[in-house]
Amino acid sequence: MDDNAVLKRQRFTVSHLNEADFKGDGLRPYSVYRDLGIALATQGLATAHVIRMVAPFSERFRERHHHDVQFQLVYVLKGWFRNEFEGEGEHVMRAGSCWVQPPGIRHTVLGWSDDCELLEIILPAEFATTVDP
Repeated sequence: MDDNAVLKRQRFTVSHLNEADFKGDGLRPYSVYRDLGIALATQGLATAHVIRMVAPFSERFRERHHHDVQFQLVYVLKGWFRNEFEGEGEHVMRAGSCWVQPPGIRHTVLGWSDDCELLEIILPAEFATTVDP
């Protein structure tokens, strides 16, 4: 499919904050997600959601994994989020921090603040996550 066909598949969408939109049906069991409607508007080209950490950090959440994506960007809206990336070391991301996780980079979540909230944008909307041995 050419680039123009992909662009024509997209449609306008708006998502206003509604606390009832946060659902616990996402990738991480310790988080709730607010779907921003991007996957539907782009017919699966991309997805975007706001993630809130709703459980205190526990060592059982410390699972090394990677995602089969083309692009992944995370922006810290509130609080802080600590993780470790293969070849990049440990990082504490605070409100205003933004990072790109290259496709397939192995990483481990190491902790978060009680008020942590993230914006995550991923291409494509559907992707696999693999827990590393």
